[in-house]
Parts: sequence; C-alpha cells; structure tokens
Amino acid sequence: MLFSDEYKEPSAPAEATLRERGSRFLAFAYPVQDEATLKSLLQSVKQEFPDATHHCYAVVMHPDKSYQRSNDDGEPSNTAGRPILRMILSKDLTNVLVVVVRYFGGTQLGIPGLIKAYGDAAKAALDGMEIQLSYIEDYCTLCTDFSREQDIHRLVGRFQARLIERNYDQEVCCRLAVKRSQFPALLQALTDFPGIRHIKQ
Repeated sequence: MLFSDEYKEPSAPAEATLRERGSRFLAFAYPVQDEATLKSLLQSVKQEFPDATHHCYAVVMHPDKSYQRSNDDGEPSNTAGRPILRMILSKDLTNVLVVVVRYFGGTQLGIPGLIKAYGDAAKAALDGMEIQLSYIEDYCTLCTDFSREQDIHRLVGRFQARLIERNYDQEVCCRLAVKRSQFPALLQALTDFPGIRHIKQ
C-alpha cells in the first residue's frame, strides 16, 4: 500500500434525528482531536439530555485512525457503539466523535434492529457534516541572507509548503510546514540552493 499523507476530517458539527418503532434517536457528530475535548463533549451531551435512555458513542482520532473507542452505554453488547464506529470508518473519517442519544419508545427493537438504528442515525449525522482534506506535515526552519529570501519563497511555492513563521535578525529565517510525502524532496532540492543554511527539522 502506498503511503498517503492525506486524511479526511470534519470541519463543523452536524446532527440528525431518526425514529424507529417509537424510539427516538438523536445523533450528534463533532470534530474532536484530543481526549480532553472528547470528555467535555460527552459530558455536555449527557447534561443536555439527562433523561435519555442511552448515550452511545464512537470516536476515531489521529491521522492514522489509531485511536478508536466505542461505548454501548447499557445497550446489548456491540449493538450501538460498534455500528456507530463502523459508520465512521466506512466514510474514511478521523478526528470525529458521534454520539447517538436514544429515548426508548416502549417497543424492543431486537439485536438487528438496534444495530441498524444506531448505524442509520450515525450515518445521517455524518452525511450532514462538512468534510475537509487535511495533511500530515513535517516542519523545518530555513535561514539565508536577506538577498536570498526569494529562494525560500520559491521553495514554498514549488512544494506547496505553508509559511508558519518568519523572523529577521542577522538573516531571514522561515519555519515551514510541508506535506510529509514532499519533505524528502524538499530537503534534496536544497542542494540547488546553496545559500540556504541552518536546516532544522
């Protein structure tokens, strides 16, 4: 499998409502990138809907999707959290939390019914999210004489790097962020710009 430095993540929250045989499912999808935000969002949903029967969720974080958690919150094992998680992964998303709040309507849905209802509710919320393409980046600082500053700007354009910071002292120093897949090529290209010094990764 070829390495990719691209990943998809949400840029704004979304929500959806699903009704199934009397039960009401409220689905909320949020951008999330750390455990502190995750805990805060979960607590906020529980406080907003304290009388709900269940607050089930799944979360995926990090560009490589290495952080994955799900919780059935009292529903039969693997009937709520796992279907929500599968829906997130099926859309190839990361840095997202989906919480599905259920108000029991008096009719048992059964295992297949629960799996479908939680999955459908999660899908409806995720379908409404604004998605952005993000990149894994590496960083470096390039310094050169003031007269060669344009050489750094040419490298920025050539490798579609982001100029994060620029400082002027004895020379000009620019801190860059570049897509990880482009980083080795950037370092190699610096041999064509001998006036650029002090490469710091």
